[in-house]
Amino acid sequence: MEGFKHKTPIQIRFKDLDMMGHVNNANHFTYFEIARAKYFDDVVAEDMDWQKEGFILAKSTCDYKMPILYYDKVFVYTKCSRIGNKSFELSYVMIKDESGKEIPLAEATTIQVSFDYEKKVNISVPEKWKKRIEVFEK
Repeated sequence: MEGFKHKTPIQIRFKDLDMMGHVNNANHFTYFEIARAKYFDDVVAEDMDWQKEGFILAKSTCDYKMPILYYDKVFVYTKCSRIGNKSFELSYVMIKDESGKEIPLAEATTIQVSFDYEKKVNISVPEKWKKRIEVFEK
């Protein structure tokens, strides 16, 4: 996927399927959450005490392109599409690999707000996070 450097494999679980035999749409957000956590671990690469500071999810949207089936080889591409003062936006493309061809399954965006869990207030995105994300995304 052009413009995306981070790729996370997704394991489809039998419990993710609905009566029609495809992944229920609610699971897409779990897959994006898995990709978001992996992106943060790989790119920001910082041990966090999530009981003190981190971020909260403020908004998520998803455009579904086609169904996901149990045996599909699914991946999520993730990139930071915007960094603001107190929030940042991640963009995602979920694909399946069919014999080396990447077929889009869904596209999504999420907005995360930096948050102080002890004081229960939003805070500025830490400068070291911004720098690491900007270096990775260049």
